Amino acid sequence: MDVSELVKRAKRALDGYISYRKAVLVVLVILVILLYCGPSIFRLVLNTKPSITDSASRSLSVRLDRFWQASQEDDAHILHVPANDDERPFIPYVGNGLMGLSLDQESPIYIRNGRTLSLPVNYRPITLMSVDGASVKEAIVTEYKTGVVHRLQSWEQPAVGSIDVTYQTYAHRAMPALLLQDIKIINPTSQDTLVDIEQMGLGDWLGATTETVKLQHGEGEHEYTIIKGFVEVPDSSNIIPVAVVTLKVPSSLEVKSHLSLTLHVVTAVNYTDPIPRKMYQSVKEAVAQSALTVLKRAVTGSIKKLRTEHSLIWNELWSSGFCISHSKAENAVNGDLINATLYHVLSQARAPLHEVMTTEEQRSSILRDIAYAEGCYGGHPTLQADRLWSPLDSVEAVNTVVGYWMVTLEKQGCHQLVRAGANGIMQAMLLSLGGLRFKNQHLELNAHPKDLHRDYNFRRISYGNATHLNISIMVQEEDYKAVLYTALDRSDRNYYACDAGCLDPPVQLKQERQAFPVKLTEPVTAILYITSDKVHMEELKHTIHVKEIALAPPHEHHVIAMHKHGHKWGGLPTVFWLTIIALIVIFHLFLIKLVINEYCGGDIKVRYSYLGPRWFRLKRAKNCPTSSVMNT
Repeated sequence: MDVSELVKRAKRALDGYISYRKAVLVVLVILVILLYCGPSIFRLVLNTKPSITDSASRSLSVRLDRFWQASQEDDAHILHVPANDDERPFIPYVGNGLMGLSLDQESPIYIRNGRTLSLPVNYRPITLMSVDGASVKEAIVTEYKTGVVHRLQSWEQPAVGSIDVTYQTYAHRAMPALLLQDIKIINPTSQDTLVDIEQMGLGDWLGATTETVKLQHGEGEHEYTIIKGFVEVPDSSNIIPVAVVTLKVPSSLEVKSHLSLTLHVVTAVNYTDPIPRKMYQSVKEAVAQSALTVLKRAVTGSIKKLRTEHSLIWNELWSSGFCISHSKAENAVNGDLINATLYHVLSQARAPLHEVMTTEEQRSSILRDIAYAEGCYGGHPTLQADRLWSPLDSVEAVNTVVGYWMVTLEKQGCHQLVRAGANGIMQAMLLSLGGLRFKNQHLELNAHPKDLHRDYNFRRISYGNATHLNISIMVQEEDYKAVLYTALDRSDRNYYACDAGCLDPPVQLKQERQAFPVKLTEPVTAILYITSDKVHMEELKHTIHVKEIALAPPHEHHVIAMHKHGHKWGGLPTVFWLTIIALIVIFHLFLIKLVINEYCGGDIKVRYSYLGPRWFRLKRAKNCPTSSVMNT
């Protein structure tokens, strides 16, 4: 069949009669096509990203690829400078409980004041590079599991190419007096490049004195600056003597073509507990010498070994953790905010279990504190406490949130775990997230069944130093009921579990996860009990006095839909329901039209004739006024 024949058939089809029913059918088909294909087309058009043409953007994108998977799993946070629209403005921050600072070049060093690192020392240690006449593309990555903040820069030089600068900044865990910045400059271009170096350094620190010392290490002699001063304690007459020892950085470096250059900026910070002002002169030299000793130990060893040691400690802290299914509900607490908050709280806590200056006697005491967590946690689940999940967009906001967390854990029976440092605080926070509590020879889960409408996963909860538990709560897709799963990560003895009321015989836990139903009791009691004492668990059912016990009812569909889809209409988008409403309205309008036509005239015919570029419709009516006959 040729093209002319197709055209003739199309004209004949358009020249015939078309009923209202056929017209409605055509409209419905068009609307269905728009409904299911339109959104995809719009998304394709709107989400089309401009191609990356400049070498700086391409280089930055390639370097960010290695952090993409971690950011998807909420184990890292990527923040472009300036921030992209879809990025949460969590402040890049490093700390180890002795000192902390943000990655802003204007940020001073913060030392401890009460429960937080909130007392500023007027020294700004962050070192940054720049290339004269070049524009920069920049991003900052906070890697939670290693405790390292990466700054990635790509400097675009007109007609030359881009120079890449990578920074790794961290406050060392095992040697908490150390702040390290590892900077690498890469010049892949065909020209030598001069890179400027800027460090804000000493600010308006009244009473501070400086001196220069030379140390022999690595490839030669290096100059270091010693700064001695004190910081006044707020609302007190006491002061805190502080000493800072840092590398004296050059003003610029020349990087040869097709080569790279590395700079290690090591800073040591030391200070004492608050003392009377009159004692300052007698202790300031000792404080400075202690900082210098730590710095010498660091620079005469392997920088790579220091970074590995630091990252291993952070990895061990994150061996325990918490996961939650992503919710699209408004103001929901999701994994990105939870992990960012955990990171900031841990960054403001010492880890004495891993510090090189901790004695074996002190280490044994810390392990005893972690093993005995009786009474922790005594409040309602902290996932429901909005104050603990405030924005983390400034140092002040971080200090506020960390302060709330510390006082909450201390006052809710977790003071021993807080005293144990970062390892104990991580365990206390995990217990608080789910309402888990160590009580009288057992661990119980005190969550209300109605609150279990998202998937939870508690990883490696410590039950003593030799046992770790994994506890999961999963909402079933088919009936919206929550189910508990429990397994041993490792153990030194047999452990047993029972569900609410403990009416069923105790179940011995294994490394394979085992399911327990979620039950609702009247009055409400814990929904899960775990212990190593089987006799205690068998007797426990006689102490749980309840009037009624039954399987917890399934969650309502609109509750699950709100978390999964951001609205209560279920999996279908809002535009679908709006389209259905529009179709219903259109159908009724056609129905009304048909009734009117039937009433006005008997055998009404609607004829469509195609005459040129316009459609003409002819109407004839018997029973209607002459004015109702229209030519359109």
